[in-house]
Amino acid sequence: MKIILLEKIENLGQLGDLVQVKSGYARNYLVPKGKAKYATEENLKEFETIKDKLIEEQNKIIAEATARKDILDGVTINITSEANEEGQLFGSISNIDIMKLLEEKGHSVERKEIRMPEGSIKSIGEYQINIHLGIDTEATVNLIVEPNK
Repeated sequence: MKIILLEKIENLGQLGDLVQVKSGYARNYLVPKGKAKYATEENLKEFETIKDKLIEEQNKIIAEATARKDILDGVTINITSEANEEGQLFGSISNIDIMKLLEEKGHSVERKEIRMPEGSIKSIGEYQINIHLGIDTEATVNLIVEPNK
């Protein structure tokens, strides 16, 4: 199914691109969420009239994400946890724990923005945590996990 993207979507395309996607993805997600329209003649003409407005809105979102990135980049958070002699934690540190630590420091971050591709942290050490803030914008937060003394 051919659709017109109304915003940039990662791994799919840029604003205004005509892309081919599976019909279920378009029908159940992209179109209802306002991220795309069906590629009909009428919708193509309508897109041309609202294109400048959509570009302006996207640039505003990118600017907000970049401002958040400047604030979050390089922030260091510390956490202590029970661990054995080998440095393995009794339990783990998840994105919810990281979100709470960042909120304590005055940074507003949603749980879904925190990227932990290796899963929860289960040992003592220093970690780089990526915070996905929007279109092509990621901040890096330093996490130091220390044992309870």
